[in-house]
Order: sequence, then structure tokens, then C-alpha cells
Amino acid sequence: KGKCPEDGWDESTIELFLHELAIMDSNNFLGNCGVGEREGRVASGLVARRHYRLIHGIGRSGDISAVQPKAAGSSLLNKLTNSVVLDVIRLAGVQTVTSCFVVPMATGMSLTLCFLTLRHKRPKAKYIIWPRIDQKSCFKSMITAGFEPVVIENVLEGDELRTDLKAVEAKIKALGAENILCVHSTTSCFAPRVPDRLEELAVICANYDIPHIVNNAYGVQSSKCMHLIQQGARVGRIDAFVQSLDKNFMVPVGGAIIAGFNESFIQEISKMYPGRASASPSLDVLITLLSLGTSGYKKLLKERKEMFSYLSSELRKLADNHNERLLDTPHNPISLAMSLKNLDETNDAAVTHLGSMLFTRQVSGARVVPCGSVQTVNNYTFKGFMSHANDYPCAYLNAASAIGIKNQDVDVFLKRLDKCLKTFRKEAKQEKSGNEISDSSTATEQLED
Repeated sequence: KGKCPEDGWDESTIELFLHELAIMDSNNFLGNCGVGEREGRVASGLVARRHYRLIHGIGRSGDISAVQPKAAGSSLLNKLTNSVVLDVIRLAGVQTVTSCFVVPMATGMSLTLCFLTLRHKRPKAKYIIWPRIDQKSCFKSMITAGFEPVVIENVLEGDELRTDLKAVEAKIKALGAENILCVHSTTSCFAPRVPDRLEELAVICANYDIPHIVNNAYGVQSSKCMHLIQQGARVGRIDAFVQSLDKNFMVPVGGAIIAGFNESFIQEISKMYPGRASASPSLDVLITLLSLGTSGYKKLLKERKEMFSYLSSELRKLADNHNERLLDTPHNPISLAMSLKNLDETNDAAVTHLGSMLFTRQVSGARVVPCGSVQTVNNYTFKGFMSHANDYPCAYLNAASAIGIKNQDVDVFLKRLDKCLKTFRKEAKQEKSGNEISDSSTATEQLED
């Protein structure tokens, strides 16, 4: 049926299934005689076993989705994976998606592929409208494709950084719709930035007949992000949305899913990919989804949402204990931010030092964002880089509740963060006490003089 099974399969069943697919490939035929330059020969038995002898990869030289006659098993694997992944995207909330394919590139290069496909449809266009998000790969994806990003600064609403819709529309009018390749929006992001106003952007794109590409990097795991995409496609225009395999399905880095609502456009993107491709990302995500089943994946999504509530409440308590606060970002369903105002006022380097302290204590993924850092990416200078704004009001620390996170991860993180912040407070008190003693000594000396 090409759908993800409701109940996951056991490992031996999955391995039997993969071996059955592998013996359909010509390199595994008993009497095969190969005289070409690409015959699926593998020197190492370890490498062959790691790939279940599915050596030919996917696609043909002109189309990554095409069937390869001498690799019937690998081709079937590719078709099944795309079908199963499409089923899971619908299950996660985008019910009207019509087509998708797994591409053996991470999110940034997959976005580049989308932009290059649009080039043929809009040959005069040279600009991409991009509501700012301080993440290098999505910025570089536009540069690599040969386009000029037009950065739209976010607007501050309370603690949240939100899409400036008026600025987007004003820029479209100023540049001319025919000169704009697309609007490049974002769902999943680090707080205090929140997902773009996708519905409103989709309506603007429909009104001006401009394509709309959504960076949904780790949004499949969030019902809110998926709902935004579904609603955007319903009321306006979304041409494609791109998501990472590793962030959403807990597989190794190296793959992404390009999905959309117009099957012919998604096929155009797949045909833009030059040459064949590695089957590894497809194999990894198929094995994972067969082992989880839809019930297992739904359970992970539910647990992630519960852990977000737990992380939010516990981080709020910790922030209060240290005279800081959990920033109010209700529109961000994955990432949280805690102010570091007191730390920032104590010492300019204290904020970044906290980040290194956490890292050396084996806390990974927490981002510490100081005020006013400047960074140049591909000759574009961003003020306040990492904070998604030129002048965000305070320094802060990020933590996220991503798929697969456990209670233990949250508890250990909070314990270590609490210890680090207490260390800073203790050092600050000692420094203040030392200054007072020094000031007292100086005053005594002056009186004696």
C-alpha cells in the first residue's frame, strides 16, 4: 500500500525485507557478468553489509526519482521510502501534500535545489525575499544558487521576533514581482524568533504570483509548524517545503525531504538533481519508520510535546531563582529562551563564558547568545548575529525540546546550568567584596596622608 505500518516491525523482519530488495539488484545476481563502469562492485565486505548490498544508489543520470533497470531493488526501495515518508508527513499535519522525495543532501543544499529549479520558471528574477533568521546554511543556500537575498528584519512584539509583513510587501513593490524568485520563509527556529506568519506570506505570494519556499528544517515534529504549512497552502501559495531527516526522524545527517502540493513541480525539482544519488538516507529513514510504525512515531511526537511543557516550567523556575526570566515566546513550539541580563551586566565576556562552561560539562545544543555580536557571512554583515535582530534587548540562553528528548536530559541540563550560574554569582560577590576592601584601604591611606 506504500504506507507506514501502524505497528513497527521487528529487526529480523526488516532485515529479511531489505535482503529481498537487494537480491533484485543485478550486482547480487549469481551469474551476473558486468562490463560497464558502474557495476555495483564493492571491495569491502563490511561496506557491503553496512548497506545491505544495496550498492547502486537511486535514480538515473537524468532523474533522481527514475527507475534504474539493473537496480530494481534499490529503485523499489526509493519509491517505497518516498511513499512512506509522504504518509508520515500527512500524519504529522499536512494532509493535502501531494508529493515528496528524499534527497541525499541536508536542508541547505536541498533549498538550493529548489531555488535552481525556480530559475528556469523565472529567468529575470535575481532576488529572494528572506525574513531574517540567523542560521548560516539557509542564508548560504540562496547565495550558492546565485541569488541575492533581500533581508527583511523582524519586528519585536513583546519578547517575540515576528515577520514584518508590511516590509515584505513594500520590498516586493519596490523591486517588482517579476524580479523576485521567491519568498523564503521559516517555520522551526530558535526562540525568541518564532515561526514566520506563513498564512499571511502565502496570501501575499498568491496575490503577487511569486513562488514561496518554506524552510521547515525541524518542523515535522511540531504539529504547530505543520499546521502553519497546511493553512498557508489552503489560503495562499506554498510551492515547496523542505525538512531535515536527522532532526525529525533521528537518523544520521545527510538527507532531507522536499515536499509540496503540486506534483509536477516536485518532479521538476527531482529532475534538477544531476546524476544518481546515494540510497543511504532513504535506507536509514525507511528502516526507522518501519521499526517505529505510525503508532511509534505518534508516541514520539506526543512525548516531545509533553517534554516541551516540562522543560518550559522547570526552566522558568530556575530563571526566577537567578533573578532572570523565561522569555515569553508562545508562538515557538520547540525552542525556549532564558534571559541572561544579570550575567551580561556583570561582565562582557561572562555570557560567552557560560556557553563554554556548559559545553565542557557535556551540555550540547544549548546556545548562549550575547548582545551585539557582528558576523559577516558571504560578504553580508549581520549585526546582533544569532539573535535574529540588530538590537535584541538582552542576552539569553536557548534550549529546545526536540524529538527523542527525555526527562533525564532536561533534569541534568537544569542541574548543570544552575551550578554554572551559582558559580558566576559566587565569583561576582567575591569580586565585589574585593573591590570594597580595596576602596576602604585607599580611603585609609588618603586620611593618613
